[in-house]
This record gives sequence, structure tokens and C-alpha cells, in this order.
Amino acid sequence: MLKKILIANRGAIARRIVRACSELRLQSVVVYSPADIQAPYIGEATEAYPLTGNASKDSYLDQDQIMSIAHKCRADGIHPGYGFMSENAGFAQRVIDEGLTFIGPSPKWLAQMGDKVSARAAMSEMGMPVFPGSELITDIAEAEAFAQREGFPLVVKPAGGGGGMGMQVVHEKAQLGQALRQAKAIASKAFAASGVYLERWIEAPRHIEFQIMADQKGNAIHLFERECSVQRRHQKLIEESPAPGIDSQALLQQAQASAAICAKLGYDNLGTIETLYTLSGEVGFLEMNTRIQVEHGVTEAVTGLDLVQLQITLAAGGSLPTQVKREGFAIEARLYAEDPETQFPSTGTLNVFRPPKLFAVRVETGYQEGQVVSQYYDPMLAKIIAKGTTREQAIGRLLIALKAFKVQGVRTNASLLMQVLQDPAFLRGEVDTHIIQRIQNEKKTGKN
Repeated sequence: MLKKILIANRGAIARRIVRACSELRLQSVVVYSPADIQAPYIGEATEAYPLTGNASKDSYLDQDQIMSIAHKCRADGIHPGYGFMSENAGFAQRVIDEGLTFIGPSPKWLAQMGDKVSARAAMSEMGMPVFPGSELITDIAEAEAFAQREGFPLVVKPAGGGGGMGMQVVHEKAQLGQALRQAKAIASKAFAASGVYLERWIEAPRHIEFQIMADQKGNAIHLFERECSVQRRHQKLIEESPAPGIDSQALLQQAQASAAICAKLGYDNLGTIETLYTLSGEVGFLEMNTRIQVEHGVTEAVTGLDLVQLQITLAAGGSLPTQVKREGFAIEARLYAEDPETQFPSTGTLNVFRPPKLFAVRVETGYQEGQVVSQYYDPMLAKIIAKGTTREQAIGRLLIALKAFKVQGVRTNASLLMQVLQDPAFLRGEVDTHIIQRIQNEKKTGKN
């Protein structure tokens, strides 16, 4: 087993990993930029080391700084969390080459699944359904030829991206050139890789993902599904399990098939198979995330497992759980420091920051009262996870928690989250990726 783990991340996930290390009786090491000097987990970890610079490239993306600190503190493992370098195959290989354990899948899986075109190809070869898509697009002629074959609407996607960044929806041929240029520019800046491809655009789908765990001996299991359709700008806001309104047996079969594919491929740690479900019932592979997800707490709540501890155990050569059951319902909301109407980030000092302490509610945050929310990083303040014996009870507990969460000094999206949770269609389980757009349009027009 590992003894000391450096956490190459910040915020809620850094604090979450500190907790997992403590419960495993491992030493934890956190790193922090000047902007994060007030973060509560700095005092909760075994050791803490400052980074120079606030911009991501000068702090949490600086491999040389991270590795220098790892050797200085004599860590034997590095946990990358999510975002930043969590899916960077080069960083993972460097960690291994310098004698440490990378807590995640092998670098080859980060590379293969990090490239959306190769990931689609690999999954298709293993029998996973995929929607029509192109190879890497090198010029407008290739894009127009694909559009001629498949028709519109299409979406231009960065091959090496994620989180919806750079996606451009195209409804007609005249828009194609500009969409390609915009997607390439965003991809180059955000992911240091300008490759893009085309895919059939699915209007208002369900976004369902399947949590997979695999060991280094060729075994893989599923931990059921999560519903992640409530999104803004292609980024998730509310997640839950089980997924409402879809046949549970069909979801179970897809989860089992996803785990079987990962076992055949030889995948070797935690991962998430993301899919889209159309209104007509079609299913298609979207991407595979080779890291812990922001929404992992939803699965933990219904299975009773600690996914971060399992990541660490599996990276050290440990075994999978022998029996996994799902009980009850869980739902998570992401509380952001942002304007609920414009959805633009809000910065400032958290003059008041008081997470609720309620039965069957869990709050994960990397902030505390008095801390500054800066412009340098993702504006997520906290994740609130509620569990219930019914979906209605879980939603009710989440609503109470959002109302009880006191924040002053920055604006938050709490009112938007509560609108969604009280929306009649959402309560009926009728969700898709356009639900927030619909709710906001209805609010503007005065429709109930």
C-alpha cells in the first residue's frame, strides 16, 4: 500500500482526497497557489507546499513544480483529482518514470480515451453503439463531404477536449467553416491540441453515464448509472441515481455491457462511460472519462462505497469489491459562484459561507468563510448531495439544503438550481439537456 500521496489539484476534490487518505491512514500532501492560500484543506492535510503563480499554467498545470514537491516531500503516489492534469497521459507517464504511482488508469488509457476519435473507434469495435462521426477533420472539404453524407445538424467537437468546451453546433453548410475555425481556436487554447471532428448532433438528449471500476488483473465491475442531463453550456449542474424515466432493466444491461467492454480492453482503474439517449430510445457512446468525476458522490451515496479510496487501493494493486448493491436515491447540485441569470462567474470575498449540516445531506467544498473566490479557476463553490428512500425525498432534502446554505459576498446559482428542482417536468423525471434553457425561457415569457 502507498504511504504518502501528493494531491495535484485544488478545491473540493483536494479536500475530498485528503479525507480519503486520512481514513486509509495515509499521509496527504497538498499544493496551493497564492490565490488558494486560505483554503481549509491546507491545514487538514499532513503537509502543504506553496506553488508560484496563480494562473493554472503557473501552478496546478506546472509539472516541474508538482514533481519537484513530490520528490521533496518523498511522496510515493500522486492523485490528480479531476480537471488540470487528471487525464494528461504525458504527466501520468512522467509520474511513473520518476518512480511514483499515478492514481488512475495506465497512461495508454488516458491517451486513447482522451482522444475522442480513437475512443469512439475503440468502443465501436467492442460493440458499443456510437452515433455517426468523422475522423479528424483536416480541411473544409473533408467536413463538407461528411456533411453531404450525414446531413445536418452536426456538431464540431475538439478531439482532445471535454466539458463541452469548444463545441459548435452547425445547422447548415454556410456555418461549417466558421464553426471549424472557432472550435480549432478554442481547442488549441484550452487543450493545446487543435484537432476536431464532426458528429451527428442530437437535439435535447438524455445524458446518462455508467460508473466503472477495474483492477490490474483484468476484472471490471459497474456501479450503476447516473443521470446528468441538467446542464448549462454543456456542463452538468444536477446529477442523480437511479436515472428516472428510463427502463431500469435496460440501464442495468448497458451498465453490464460497459463493464464487460472495459474488462476485455484491459482497463485498470476507475472510469466513466458517458452516453446519450435520444427521445426515440437510441443510445450512443459519447466519451470515456478516465478519472474521478465531480459527481462521484452520487454513486457513493447509493452504493455505500468510497470511490476515492477505491482508486487509491486499485492503483496500489488491490482488488475490486466483491458485492455491490444500490439502495435508495441520491441527487447532487453544483453550487457555483455565478450570476443565476447570465451564468457568468462572480468573484469576491466569502463574507458569509455556512454550509448546512442536515441529516442525509453531504456537502463537499474547498472554501471557508473569509476566503476569496478568485478569477483564476472554475467557480464551483460546493457540491451538495442528498439521499432519500424515494426520489421525491432526496429532492426535498436537497431543496432544504440549498435554502439553508448561507453565502454572502458573491452571487450564486442557488435560485436556478431550486427552479430546476421544483420544475413539474423535472419532478416527473422528464429531463433532457435543454431543461435549463426551457425553464429560463418560460421565466422570461411569464409562462408557468
